[in-house]
Amino acid sequence: MYAIIEEGGRQYKVTSGDTILIDREVGADDKTVTFDRVLLVGGEGDPRLGTPIVAGATVTADVIGPAKGPKVISVKYRRRKGYRRKIGHRQSYYSVKVTGINV
Repeated sequence: MYAIIEEGGRQYKVTSGDTILIDREVGADDKTVTFDRVLLVGGEGDPRLGTPIVAGATVTADVIGPAKGPKVISVKYRRRKGYRRKIGHRQSYYSVKVTGINV
């Protein structure tokens, strides 16, 4: 069974046991996260499409901990002006492991 969920403006295709990175801030004492914006549930028989979300469907996940994405380098440059700037950014995420898809 698989589901397509929406979180933080992005869509993820998840199955039970998958690990994903999300942008949401998770509290220090939160052990589980519930995603209620499920757009599609499939895998057994006909897929259930939401309009826009599937009624009563949720996806639960255990919080693994904070994680960081790859470093992205940005460079600013003005020709003939002696102006150069190098800027780095590394996005913070939370790693979660999907434990169940509830329909």
